[in-house]
Amino acid sequence: MENENMTLYTVSVFSENRVGLLNQISIIFTRRRLNIETLSVSPSALKGIHKFTITTFSDADTIEKVVKQIDKRVDIIKAFYNTDEDLVYQEIALYKIATDQLIKLGSIEEMIRTYNIRILEMNETCVVLEKTGHYEETQALFSELSQKVNVLQFIRSGRVAINKSKIERLSDMLANLNSRKPEGYVEDDEYAGY
Repeated sequence: MENENMTLYTVSVFSENRVGLLNQISIIFTRRRLNIETLSVSPSALKGIHKFTITTFSDADTIEKVVKQIDKRVDIIKAFYNTDEDLVYQEIALYKIATDQLIKLGSIEEMIRTYNIRILEMNETCVVLEKTGHYEETQALFSELSQKVNVLQFIRSGRVAINKSKIERLSDMLANLNSRKPEGYVEDDEYAGY
């Protein structure tokens, strides 16, 4: 997951949940010839506002232009970019292994302690393990399991991230939302709680 002379950036985009918005955002990355490494979308702490978390390798100049372009979209409340040093972030990975293969390993207690994994499901045919961590950590467990047993399925989520800054950027977004309301605007239930 490394590109020479490029930095891995995490782009956070806050928006209302509109049909086609993801397509509009991905087109901006495509036009700049940036590959989206990971993507996760979820509701934010603000009712009706969703957060897109996107990682991509880029140089500083290009990522700044991408974020400015995303910010100009009508449905976007605010977009930010950060490097890993600015964030607390995690990914989740699931590993499916045949139960008989896992039993052949003997005790997996050491592996559970070493990788801090959880057993989510165990039945006579398969075992599903969960590992939360950075890419390198989830990949290291996959590599070890692949060497010792046949991994039937493996999936990793996109990154979820929170900024380390003491200043919460949601307040910036609230101010921006209020500035977008037309004169004489009356708040209805759809926007209550912003």
